[in-house]
Amino acid sequence: MLTKRQVLYSGSRRAPGAASSVPRAAGSDVDSAPAAGASPAPPPSRAFGRRSKGLLVFLGGVGCALLIGWAYLSFEPRATPLTQEQIDAAVLHTLENKTLPARAAKAAEMVRPTVVRVNSFAEPAAGKGTAAGKGTPKEGAKRPPRKFDPGASGKSGKPGEQPEGTSGLEQVSLGTGVVIVDDGTILTNLHVVYGAKRLTVTFFDGTEAEADLVSVHPENDLAVIKAQKIPDDLPAATLGSASRLKPGDEVVAVGFPFGMGPSVSFGVISGLNREFRSPEGERLLTRLIQFDAAANFGNSGGPLVTMQGDVVGIVTAIMNPTESGTFIGIGFAVTIAAAGRAVGMHPF
Repeated sequence: MLTKRQVLYSGSRRAPGAASSVPRAAGSDVDSAPAAGASPAPPPSRAFGRRSKGLLVFLGGVGCALLIGWAYLSFEPRATPLTQEQIDAAVLHTLENKTLPARAAKAAEMVRPTVVRVNSFAEPAAGKGTAAGKGTPKEGAKRPPRKFDPGASGKSGKPGEQPEGTSGLEQVSLGTGVVIVDDGTILTNLHVVYGAKRLTVTFFDGTEAEADLVSVHPENDLAVIKAQKIPDDLPAATLGSASRLKPGDEVVAVGFPFGMGPSVSFGVISGLNREFRSPEGERLLTRLIQFDAAANFGNSGGPLVTMQGDVVGIVTAIMNPTESGTFIGIGFAVTIAAAGRAVGMHPF
């Protein structure tokens, strides 16, 4: 009787987890095959996604932000250009509902901190009550003698009290000056300081100081004085050229007429390159600015100012055929160009 032999297969099943006794050839796939019962390895793309999840979320957020920004800029409503009618209506509404400052007021405000009052004191003439007017250049008309007037000096104190250092002296002249250098250098008229033994100046903030005579320039009726004491942050005036002036241009004159001030008067340029000779015939002034802003005794040496706040002249004379010496509509100013040449400095 034949015995049935058992068939052996090369792929016969092995016990789970048993190690294979068959040696593995180098480079074979056997190692990559998962063990029985183990989860299959994820595909490479899914593994990359798990490792770079945070980076992908960040890049997605950036992309969304860029997309939203592009959409906002693309669909932002465009501003509609204003028509001329709308602009005119807006300007008219502003003019009707808002009071704008006068141009003359703005010009005067710009120059006011540079304007000073100039007082001249001298010894009384022997046997006379005053020395004012004796040998003193005039403003184009005779003026009455003027003694010290505490009410017009601008100095606070007891009635009749004179400024310090003027005891035994009397006030012989009153005028105006303008600060041209912030160290206290002041430009005024020669006839304001002529014959004075002592000078005082009063600044915009009330500071009063003695002043020294630096130089005189009779050909232009100008003088330069310098204060011994000045206020903090003293400004200097902005000087301008008269070459750009035309008859009809608006100007203001700032000064101390009859000791009151600083006072502001408004007018226009009446003419250019005028000549004026004082009634006494002592000197001929040339290349003057003629203006009609009110000027009187005390305005001499003060600034003539444009609407831009530039000082273009120094008020020096008025014309009046009568003996009253008051303003009748014709005033003269020395140009700043002439003043600059006279005092040895560039005017602009």
